[in-house]
Amino acid sequence: MRITIVLLLSSLSCLAQSGVTPPASPRVAYGKQRLAAVAGGGRSFVVKIDSTAGPKEYFNIDVKGNTAHITGADASGALYGCLALADEVKAHGWPRSFHLADSPRMVLRGACIGLQKPTLLPGRGPYEYPYTPQNFPWFYDKGLWRKYLDSMVDNRLNTLYLWNGHPFASLVRLPEYPYAVEVDDSTFKKNEEVYRWLTAEADKRGIWVIQLFYNIIVSKPFAEHNHLKTQDRNRHIIPLIADYTRKSIAAFVKKYPNVGLMFTLGEAMEGVGQDDIDWLTKTIIPGIRDGLRAAGRTDEPPIVLRAHDTDGPADLRAAMPLYKNLYVEAKYNGEALTTYTPHGAWADLHRQLSQLSKGLIENVHIMANLEPFRYGSPDFIQKCVQAMHKVYGANSLHLYPQASYWDWPYAADSVTPATPTAAPATSTATAASRESSRRLLEMDRDWIWYKAWARYAWNSDRPRDAETSYWTAQLSAKYGCDSLHARAILDAYEQSGEISPKLLRRFGITDGNRQTMTLGEFMTQLIDPERYGLFTLLYESEGPPGESLAEYAEKEWKHLPHTGETPVDVINSVRAEAAAAVTAIDRAAGLDHAAGPGPKHASRANRTAGPSDAITSNRAEFARLRNDIYCYRALAEFYAAKAEAALFVLRYNYSNDLADLDKALSRLQTSVGAFRMLKNLAAPAYRYANSMQTQQRKIPIRGANGKFITWQEMLPLYEEEANHFKTHLDSLKTATGRPAAAPKMLEPAIVQCQNPTYSMDSGARPFTDTALTINAFTPLLKKLKGLQTISADVRKQGTKIVFTCTEPVDLLIGFFNRKSSAFTPPPQLETDASANDYGQAEPRITNAVIVKGMPPVNVHTWSFQPGTHTLELGKGLCLILGFAKQQPGSKPFDAGMNEPGKKNLDWLFE
Repeated sequence: MRITIVLLLSSLSCLAQSGVTPPASPRVAYGKQRLAAVAGGGRSFVVKIDSTAGPKEYFNIDVKGNTAHITGADASGALYGCLALADEVKAHGWPRSFHLADSPRMVLRGACIGLQKPTLLPGRGPYEYPYTPQNFPWFYDKGLWRKYLDSMVDNRLNTLYLWNGHPFASLVRLPEYPYAVEVDDSTFKKNEEVYRWLTAEADKRGIWVIQLFYNIIVSKPFAEHNHLKTQDRNRHIIPLIADYTRKSIAAFVKKYPNVGLMFTLGEAMEGVGQDDIDWLTKTIIPGIRDGLRAAGRTDEPPIVLRAHDTDGPADLRAAMPLYKNLYVEAKYNGEALTTYTPHGAWADLHRQLSQLSKGLIENVHIMANLEPFRYGSPDFIQKCVQAMHKVYGANSLHLYPQASYWDWPYAADSVTPATPTAAPATSTATAASRESSRRLLEMDRDWIWYKAWARYAWNSDRPRDAETSYWTAQLSAKYGCDSLHARAILDAYEQSGEISPKLLRRFGITDGNRQTMTLGEFMTQLIDPERYGLFTLLYESEGPPGESLAEYAEKEWKHLPHTGETPVDVINSVRAEAAAAVTAIDRAAGLDHAAGPGPKHASRANRTAGPSDAITSNRAEFARLRNDIYCYRALAEFYAAKAEAALFVLRYNYSNDLADLDKALSRLQTSVGAFRMLKNLAAPAYRYANSMQTQQRKIPIRGANGKFITWQEMLPLYEEEANHFKTHLDSLKTATGRPAAAPKMLEPAIVQCQNPTYSMDSGARPFTDTALTINAFTPLLKKLKGLQTISADVRKQGTKIVFTCTEPVDLLIGFFNRKSSAFTPPPQLETDASANDYGQAEPRITNAVIVKGMPPVNVHTWSFQPGTHTLELGKGLCLILGFAKQQPGSKPFDAGMNEPGKKNLDWLFE
């Protein structure tokens, strides 16, 4: 759980206090301007504010003849009343008589933009991107901003979140730390001007700009001046950094009174622990109060805590006595979209946060399983928002882009728009405008994503039949087609909208963006996901109750009843939904019988045929949407066939019957064919599958430095996997096949370290002050020398190791496989962006060590180059198993010390 604070500072915000808004309100003026543009001559409209008329953002419209009376409970309500009448006029003309009264059900309805990039900047860590024209040319493009802000207000979104690691060094100067600024004077002035302009433009549209930053990150020049790292998760609070951060917050609050602050306690600092509470109560809140005091303000603006990678309830309880106006935010389905039936521990936490705070904001985050294909199922989205209200107790929304968050404002599509989608490319246009004319903008491509979430954030209790008619009309207008063809497009969206959520929640390893779902998975990842760092919350809370592949295979073999959603249920349903989606999109294209139920039945001519005369507008975009629906079908067949193969391999673990492996081979070969089809469809259409192209991506394969980001890169690996399986199966049939030997025994490396050591033997004592002993361990560790620690110390302070090496070495750390405050948590990219800086994210050897009376131990490795190093780990018990010479190319291995006699089937695929 990570915590983010949103500081709602502006009296111009969407939560403005009750009272009469001056007639010159920028929001009222903007609304009247928009209405006048469509009303035509001879019309008049009277707009007024009455704070007693209804709840915040409420409006009432009465039209009689040529006169309209619009009343808003506040300036935003008046604005929305003007826009609602303008929408009615555009759709049906000026009404002779018209009445409408409405207000939103969700208080904050926000979208976010990342001032981030797909790859890391040289010499910098995650999230460290100064605001410069070189890094973000689009940030200075006012035409692009107007376009985006207009789209937000059209969707009635009232909050814009800007995400960055440490924006202060690009936006404020501190007299005490003048060296901390990391942009030149010219850029600094541009940043000031853009920020103030953006705030004003957003405000007149009823939108609040809120800036996020991470903790604890400092600017690069500040770190270098003080001989510190810019970020270090296990670094405890340092007075110098606390003072710098507090003064940065205060300066920002004073300088930009109409910009909110939002920050993340976790990821770049310890995570769960007293440091989080101290940072919140002794640095953040005092910094806010300092800024308010310097600005001459006496009010207490709302603060929103984001519960991720921290103990949100504990933080709330500690901060409430100091600051009463507290709200809280939490991720809806992690960093993906998986279900509208959340349950379990994650749902319990959300309800607790809702009860402890003034309101809960649901964060629809990253969408690692949807990227890059188009997603727009209004039915799925409406049910998700209903679950936010009814299951979680939430009353606000924070929405990420549907795709390409790290590459915003551009979509991943490899196409050139027929017409510019932003400011025209002229000799005086900015670099961003010129680039926008060459690439699709994500905001244009994913229009239905924003419209659907915003519509249901306003009101999710809309009748299904009426919604079907509404979206049919929207699609009819978008593509210039009749209602029958528009309804077919809607059917394609809604059938395909079930596929990726189901695949991830039943076959995935994580809900985080370290997995790129559309690039597939290897057989070992499906068969034994635990060794790849299985994020169990994905199965326990972020989908309906059900079974994993291994659980299903075991129950089948033992003739036990199945419970909940099973892998076979998902296999069958995604195939059916994919076939229905393709049939629907072909019907919309005028190709009613173009395709059968699977990729092998779709002819190339039918796959590439353009839309019929039924589609008269946005024909190129319709063709791209249709291609995406075919991509969904190929993706569904790839996973369905590969999951079937995995089930037969898992059955072989019990049966020892080679016929099971024959069946597995057939399904595996089918999955390769489906992935080849996916590659043929997706490769020409997209620049990449995932916009995050750093070492944080691990599943199906590490994707650092822009590698393994496309389907054409992955296809040979899946072909090789199937060929290896066929070869080993043939050798088994001729009685010449033998399981591959276990990985080589690790060779000890020579290092200088002050910690006392112990030999890796049965009966070894890894802690000097307890009787805990090692009972069993994989022979791979036999030659290593472990480092003893004091259990009482590491429980309170964490583990610290200082050492010097003259050759590249791997430091092996054993983590007890149980979530408990008694044990050091293993590296986890879902909450810690630095969790793979040394290649440590995945377990190298699972079930490697058995300590009497303790959970099994999984081994992770930190890889170091020659030099002197300090490694700090979180609080709790872990095993320091020693230093080994590096083994390039080593793969995860399950030693099976907790299950003697368990088959290791990895050799079949390698």
